[in-house]
Amino acid sequence: MADVRPIILIPSYNTGPILRETILSVIDSPIPVWVVVDGSTDGSPDILKEFETPAHPNFKVMILPRNVGKGSAVLYGTQAAIESGFTHVLCMDADGQHPAASIKEFLERNARHPEAAVFGRPIFDSSAPAIRVNGRKISNFWTNLETLGWGIDDSLFGMRLYPAQELVDVLESTPYARRFDFDPEVAVRLAWRGVPILNVPTPVRYPKPEEGGISQFRYLRDNILLTWMHLRLFLGFLVRLPVLIARGTNPLDLYNPPSH
Repeated sequence: MADVRPIILIPSYNTGPILRETILSVIDSPIPVWVVVDGSTDGSPDILKEFETPAHPNFKVMILPRNVGKGSAVLYGTQAAIESGFTHVLCMDADGQHPAASIKEFLERNARHPEAAVFGRPIFDSSAPAIRVNGRKISNFWTNLETLGWGIDDSLFGMRLYPAQELVDVLESTPYARRFDFDPEVAVRLAWRGVPILNVPTPVRYPKPEEGGISQFRYLRDNILLTWMHLRLFLGFLVRLPVLIARGTNPLDLYNPPSH
């Protein structure tokens, strides 16, 4: 059996007090927890000092001097993880959307199929803004077209477990995928590389502002970014089309739960 050594990797930018709740929910996980503070100006390092104690020897904080975007923060953390001997990174958002209760299933899938990337398939509750739920359908359509239905159930959901070296190779192959385009672009490029995708139905919640909920999503800016991204990826898809047709389907698709 392959040697699997995963960590939880949490990029954070100006998440505010809810960052503490997120860390509390994962700090007792069976694998190390690393946080990359992406140039935050909200006092995040001070919030995290509470957890940098001998009681949590597997907790680590990395601080970037300026904001470089989620993709760049994940790349920085993943490269450091590889240098420390880790093989996989389970990425979670710092804003309280992703459930710590799902970590176990991600790790179980990883242990059985270390060659795969394990993606969360979001299960939305009433807290989810309709514009976010419906808007992502457009990106999902293009993602599935660009990968010939490789099995990416949701292109934007950020709770994912990646083979670390594959993720670094993807990010180093493009100057893009550094900000809001990170999740969908790396999903497409992993599929182009033939990395199998497994999907895990995962509850997601959107904390209200009075609960400390915060969103870095900017409707106009980020939708322009996604439109430009899909235009680039579609052109790349056309170039790769003969190869994508010849190779067939996701070899682990039979293990994916049916979509509804």
